[in-house]
Amino acid sequence: MRDMNRLLACLLIGMSAWAAPLHAEVAAHILLQDVPLAGFQYHAGRQWWSQMRVGDALTLIREPENVHDPKAVRIEWQGHMIGYVPRRDNADAARFMDNGQVLVARISRLAEGRDPWSRIRFEILVPLHPATTAD
Repeated sequence: MRDMNRLLACLLIGMSAWAAPLHAEVAAHILLQDVPLAGFQYHAGRQWWSQMRVGDALTLIREPENVHDPKAVRIEWQGHMIGYVPRRDNADAARFMDNGQVLVARISRLAEGRDPWSRIRFEILVPLHPATTAD
């Protein structure tokens, strides 16, 4: 009887863990790329530089109609265009986005310097679990 009670207790504990609310899940991502921002010197990056912080969210916007690069992925910070995923590195992000995959991006490094290619690095991440909201 004691073994049966122990088995029943383990079963109930397991069921309660399984029934935990979805919003309690930890967000997890796979790092797709960590790359420098292309075009910083041509877009609004300089204007907003002093307000940017490591960890800030970036928005990726696919530009399949871009006349310079059909795989172009534009980068925005708080609604301001600051550059692009470098042409040499944009094929994977473009393919994921074209297939409907949600990608997340954030600033991974900010550095003072004259070289515009070394000013901002950012990460592109693939979420493992879609974001959920509590009811």
